[in-house]
Amino acid sequence: MLLIVLIAVFIGMAAASGGILLAVRSWRGSETEDRLGALARSDLPSALHSGDERYDLLASAVEGGSSDTLERYLGGLVNLRRWIDQSGVAISPQRLLLMIGSFALLGALLGMSSPIRWLTVPLAAALLGALPLAWLYYKRRQRLSRFEAQFPEAVDLLARSLRAGHSLADGIGMIGTELNAPIRDEFRQCYEQQNLGIPLEEAMEQVAQRVPNVDLRFFVTVMVMQRETGGDLVELLEKISRLIRERFQLRGQVKALTGEGRLSGIVLLALPVLLTIYMYFRSPDYLMLLFQDSLGRQMVAGAVIAQVLGAVVIKKIVDIRV
Repeated sequence: MLLIVLIAVFIGMAAASGGILLAVRSWRGSETEDRLGALARSDLPSALHSGDERYDLLASAVEGGSSDTLERYLGGLVNLRRWIDQSGVAISPQRLLLMIGSFALLGALLGMSSPIRWLTVPLAAALLGALPLAWLYYKRRQRLSRFEAQFPEAVDLLARSLRAGHSLADGIGMIGTELNAPIRDEFRQCYEQQNLGIPLEEAMEQVAQRVPNVDLRFFVTVMVMQRETGGDLVELLEKISRLIRERFQLRGQVKALTGEGRLSGIVLLALPVLLTIYMYFRSPDYLMLLFQDSLGRQMVAGAVIAQVLGAVVIKKIVDIRV
């Protein structure tokens, strides 16, 4: 039995290593491929969308023949390609799904060594399989936070360029060259799209679609309305920048006031899990009574439901939107 478990663990580790290797290899794409992928995924002018062979060849060359059936099937649950673009990680959805499957298989194989396989196998497979998605979510959130922090500076730079006599397109191009990533990449793509013939308003709308940020959506709406109705754009940009900075200040105050509640929630939610893991290694026979007895299993189910409800309530209390 021990030999079988060791062989299964070795196979799982090999599968996980293969998935990680494919992911690392995908990160080494050239800059030309990244720019072609961005152009193929963007909404090019309607003349190209109406069956133009050049666009079809470009899209097929970058997308790899559209063999992502599983990706389309999962599109109703989560848009993996949109999440990957927002995270800034150079990995394809197919390789991400391969990593998820490899980690889930590894978790299932590790769970087979437990005496309560009916619980540990699916639980370990779900936890390890969710690690690539958790990592992608962390990278996405980190990139969006950096974009949000850089956005007031970008608005100020655009206002200064307009005051100096530059056009709006030149100001957007300046943001794409002067500032750091990730805001540089998004505005550079916007500038290149309008150079290809896409109207500037449509290119800016695509930036707002790629980056789910309330301030950016407000900025794009103001810019589009100003180009249609006229007005002092520099003054509008300065007001937007001042408003965003005031929101940042208020958000920091709210975060400081709710810090104790968030820390208390983390401790209360993590303590039962850590205590269970400690008791499993310290005194497994004592803990197994909860899973071998029917009343114990009901108590475990009730504890899990109470943990979930507590997490939801704590999040509602400390999560104050500004």
